[in-house]
Amino acid sequence: MSRFSTVGKLTTGYDPDEVDDFFDYARAVYEGREAGPFTSADIQAVSFELVRGGYDTHEVDAALDRLESAFSVRDRGAFVAQNGAQAWMDRIAEEARTLYPRLNRPSCEKFAPAGRGEAGYDMDDVDALLDRLVDYFDRQVPISASEIRGATFRRRRGADAYGEGPVDAYLSRAVEVLLGVE
Repeated sequence: MSRFSTVGKLTTGYDPDEVDDFFDYARAVYEGREAGPFTSADIQAVSFELVRGGYDTHEVDAALDRLESAFSVRDRGAFVAQNGAQAWMDRIAEEARTLYPRLNRPSCEKFAPAGRGEAGYDMDDVDALLDRLVDYFDRQVPISASEIRGATFRRRRGADAYGEGPVDAYLSRAVEVLLGVE
């Protein structure tokens, strides 16, 4: 029996064998049946091959988000048990401080532009999401890790776009901070 819905035979989805193996391993580590350093960052870094008729990518991505949250809560609990709640808050505050300077940069200058002819993210879309982070940090306006993870940006090319890599890395760090607070 499949864990996730499959897409049509002519449509691509995630490779079921890879997905099943990953979730089996993650569950075994989470339940303590398998030893290994496996964290929410490992879940963020996973990628699966696309195959015809594979698992529905939206379902798998939603399950990955839930799994990442579960590992984040577990990691936070272990850290707090070993070092105390104040040490955890200090750690999260330090991470937030490393994110903040980029938020103060002028619009359309928060990240390096994509290379000539290279695909990237629309600057205005990215800046709008970063403005939401400023509201969170400055005014405690709620924002969730799910909102950051679910953000989509229009595609642009060259100097009219931010390079994808730096934006993705920055938003991954922001998700870690938000998961640490949630």
